[in-house]
Amino acid sequence: MASTRNTLERIKNKLDESMGIRDIDHKPQLSPVPNAKDVGRRALRNFGTLTIDSVIPDPDQPRTEFDEEEIQRLSRSIVDKGQLHPIHVRWSEVHSKWIIISGERRYRATKAAGLPSINCQFEEKDLNKTQILEQQLIENLLREDLKPIEEAKAFSLLIELNGWTGKELGEALRVNPSRITRSLALLKLPSDIQKQVEDGTLSPTAAYELSKLPSDEQRRAAMLSPEGSSVPVSVAKAQRQVRQRKGVSSPATRGVKQTFVTEAGWKVTVSSTRKGNYHEMEEALKQALEEVRLRIDNDVHLG
Repeated sequence: MASTRNTLERIKNKLDESMGIRDIDHKPQLSPVPNAKDVGRRALRNFGTLTIDSVIPDPDQPRTEFDEEEIQRLSRSIVDKGQLHPIHVRWSEVHSKWIIISGERRYRATKAAGLPSINCQFEEKDLNKTQILEQQLIENLLREDLKPIEEAKAFSLLIELNGWTGKELGEALRVNPSRITRSLALLKLPSDIQKQVEDGTLSPTAAYELSKLPSDEQRRAAMLSPEGSSVPVSVAKAQRQVRQRKGVSSPATRGVKQTFVTEAGWKVTVSSTRKGNYHEMEEALKQALEEVRLRIDNDVHLG
């Protein structure tokens, strides 16, 4: 009997526990109120889903204009197929919101679709202004989303912030320094000519040629027809105007000349007054294609 009592005494706490009798109230402890920065984040903290109202665009984003038709197309795609790629965001204590580093186009399309939330990739590191601008600029350059003047202003700002040369900026962004030089030259043009570049009525390549002229008056004059009216300027015309106004005669024809024939019978000839290579030839063909597209956009017909 004593042995039975001893056994019951030893297991008493376990019996009480099994019947719901506890000396200590073990009510579940509520989690603390989450920090605003942690709302919407998952165990994998680099990714999560946020309410659309907790995200705002970056006021310093180099891209300032968005094609509304393109936004609507993307919006319909997000509704049909979902958001395929998260946007990249960073936390702002000042705003108590997430600020977009890259992906504003997807953000605008998601808002246009009336969706309540958006998938995000969170930037954990504290980024300075230069690092943020670099990331935004690299993404836009890869997507070719920036307009020429927007790109030039972003290049100029990075050079100013870091005290870089064009070559150093090119190394940081993995961009050919000649592209940076040509882009920055657009900022030498007066605002009315820059506006034509932004509108697409003047190609960046032709505008670069005009930037070689020493004054705004000469640049504007080079864009006039013999009758005195403003007309779209081709790269070839801009180059001729620059040579004439600088008093330089057209160079003798010599150097490189290559002709390419398409299956449809079109012949494309690339020539230069100096020796060159196929990389330079490829760049010339890209610029020529840009000029063709400009003429299509302006409804210029073949004579």
